Amino acid sequence: MEIDPRALRPADRYKLLIGAIVPRPIAVVSTISTDGIDNLAPFSFFNGVGSDPMCLLFCPANDPEGREKDTLRNAKPEAEGGTGEFVVNVAPDRWIERIAATAEPLPPDQSEFDFAGLDRAPSSRVRPPRWADSPVCFECRTLQVLRTNPGVPGGGNIVLGEVIHVHVDEAVIDARFRIDPGGLDLVGRMGGFEYVRTRERFRLRAGRAALDEGRS
Repeated sequence: MEIDPRALRPADRYKLLIGAIVPRPIAVVSTISTDGIDNLAPFSFFNGVGSDPMCLLFCPANDPEGREKDTLRNAKPEAEGGTGEFVVNVAPDRWIERIAATAEPLPPDQSEFDFAGLDRAPSSRVRPPRWADSPVCFECRTLQVLRTNPGVPGGGNIVLGEVIHVHVDEAVIDARFRIDPGGLDLVGRMGGFEYVRTRERFRLRAGRAALDEGRS
């Protein structure tokens, strides 16, 4: 099958993306509004960007009316009316039901922390609180927002942030800053309403060694 994305409805393009780009890591993003209301929401269009400086991105789409979602409204730079800060919290399996609950479309004056029964903890260098039970939390300062289709329902937005502080549970990191994937026990997103656990893993070296040695 050969497909021209421009010939498809946006909903069908979305199904292609989330069905083929798998598994996707989940960013549980906490922000705070200019009125001081905490917000928490999950995003699976998320990844690291680079280590010098340490940067990451996540992608909140516009809502069905083409408006900015609360997370984007809060996280965008101060010059654009936001607070310019956010925290990316990772998503362990044991909390996934409550994480999924934070996707509920609440009014801007209500906090998903309270709705989902998740505890806040103060961040060290940004105003938004971090999620207290996440084993890794990246405090970020927003560098830029790239809008691919402003004002259009489902239009994409890339929020690029510099990581300025990291909280890591000592149970999942060693003295060489290596993270224990078993200790994290994170969940990834598949297509539709499906998720995947990270408990089944194998080792494979890169380059020629991948062919010579295979997986273990």
